[in-house]
Amino acid sequence: MKIVSIGDIHMATGNLARLAQVLRSADLMILAGDLTNFGGVEDSRKVLEAVSEYCQRVLAVPGNVDQREVFPFLEEAGVALHGRGVVIDGVAIFGCGGSNLTPFHTPSELSEAEIEQTLRRGYGEVGERRPLVMVCHAPPLRTRCDRLRDGTAVGSAAARRLIEEVQPEVCISGHIHESAGRDLIGRTPVLNAGAFRDGGYIVVETRGLDVAARLEFL
Repeated sequence: MKIVSIGDIHMATGNLARLAQVLRSADLMILAGDLTNFGGVEDSRKVLEAVSEYCQRVLAVPGNVDQREVFPFLEEAGVALHGRGVVIDGVAIFGCGGSNLTPFHTPSELSEAEIEQTLRRGYGEVGERRPLVMVCHAPPLRTRCDRLRDGTAVGSAAARRLIEEVQPEVCISGHIHESAGRDLIGRTPVLNAGAFRDGGYIVVETRGLDVAARLEFL
């Protein structure tokens, strides 16, 4: 199975055409949050429609700058991963949208307790199945994926705790544009593709229980 993930799209779907060959080779696309720029249902629908031109099978979490109405919209569209767990082609995937609290009071922020509850609810829906992919818009705390330009770590402590506990085969995150990169928590690779306008994307390939994840740029 081949998964391609992009995040922090912020309506900047222009790079999809440049990525067309990669996207059309994917079995599944995962949108890792911030589909819009403080937009709601209509803007989110535009992003989903643009992505679906290249890959018909899509899963998504909202980001912190997506309005709260985006959460039920993704549920209605049948693509939601927030607090959900699904198994596709033998791969278990669960997730959490929004972000931990920020100084900017963006529309879809969650307490650490809410992030933990949401992730555990999604994980509970896939049980002990492997391989396991965790999707969390907020990157786990204290990694190369959660640093502001001044080096401050602003990721989610709850996301990190769950990774340390269940050790998914890969964690896909986003949120911090300047922290596109890869790190490890135990044996779990953590990847942040950064803002899609900058050309970053993640490729996850599975063969049975073997999982390879890499960060690529256009």
